[in-house]
Amino acid sequence: MRRHAGDEAQQVVVIGACAAPRRLRRRARPATTDAEPVDVTRATVIAAAPHEGETAAEAWLERAGETVAESLAVLNRALHSRRIAAADPYAGEVTARHALVTRVGYGTGEQVAEGRWTAARELPPERGRLAREAALRPQERFAALLSGFDVSPACELLALRARLDLDQARDREAALQTEAALGAALAELESWRELPGMPERIDELRSFADTVAAARAAACAGALDEATRAVVEQVLGRLEAALRARTAGAEF
Repeated sequence: MRRHAGDEAQQVVVIGACAAPRRLRRRARPATTDAEPVDVTRATVIAAAPHEGETAAEAWLERAGETVAESLAVLNRALHSRRIAAADPYAGEVTARHALVTRVGYGTGEQVAEGRWTAARELPPERGRLAREAALRPQERFAALLSGFDVSPACELLALRARLDLDQARDREAALQTEAALGAALAELESWRELPGMPERIDELRSFADTVAAARAAACAGALDEATRAVVEQVLGRLEAALRARTAGAEF
């Protein structure tokens, strides 16, 4: 993969299928029945530049866990390109929490392309963001949404899409989504103006309207500069904070 046509290749992404043991069910199965393997997808991100010898490769492996986030970004870029090429709106990105197993290692080109290694190590599962999730009361709200005791404002989904685009370095898309999310939020959050602190939050969001409109115009014209990207990041963060406050203060 390369960012632009004239650049040197930076990574190679290999996606294929492999068999994995089927997870056991809680209910016991007959002893004579063997669990059939299931197909899982294996994605491998391979750096195009080789290590300078075995010693350098071993030293890299000791700190290779630091490369997982970068590798996930590369994989998600490939998946995003596939979604665009196939015009498939249902294809989505992945996170470390989606992986059954995460391994880092090194080997020859043929080895790593086939999911084999000279040396590798398995990383522990990623822990969830417990503090933020606890504040958002996801289980309670999930039940409330299913039972009709709470609603999902349109601005909430738009903000999630903007955050995904920003995290995946799709800055232009993030700017466009943030303006749409902000416009929807200014209308929709009025229904929760009586919550403590919500009037101030709505007024703060309204003060961002002109700067976000400028960011949208810049996104339509081309790539965002660092200052404009910072504006999008700030506004989206404040919008997310207002949405968390709405959820925390809601009664359901």
